[in-house]
Amino acid sequence: MTDIWSREKRSEVMSLIRSRGNKATELRLIDIFREFGITGWRRNHPLLGKPDFTFRHGKVVVFVDGCFWHGCPKYYRRPSSNQKFWDTKIASNRKRDRRVGRELRREGWKVVRIWQHQLVKAAGVAGRVIRALELK
Repeated sequence: MTDIWSREKRSEVMSLIRSRGNKATELRLIDIFREFGITGWRRNHPLLGKPDFTFRHGKVVVFVDGCFWHGCPKYYRRPSSNQKFWDTKIASNRKRDRRVGRELRREGWKVVRIWQHQLVKAAGVAGRVIRALELK
């Protein structure tokens, strides 16, 4: 299927998509934290990779990765148009995610990455974060 907009219009529309405050990811995880009594987190802490949540006292960072933008092996669906662009974009995002995780671990942080589709299993997500916080 071809795009209904020109390249310029598509670029403008895509630039309006915000990477923070997404109800399907970060705001859902806040609900999970509250449901399971997980406290001590902060948002927008200035660290490499801009983690979605930071637990400074436990040196734990949490990233919530959207299945499309981060190339989820289970749910990512390659767009049928402009495939070369999307292949490069998603590969670049994944490479950046690996580099950021490596650097943060090198600095002593525990890194938890949660896929967007995993947020439907609140107990499992909460358990991962709690375990990371307990490994002080």
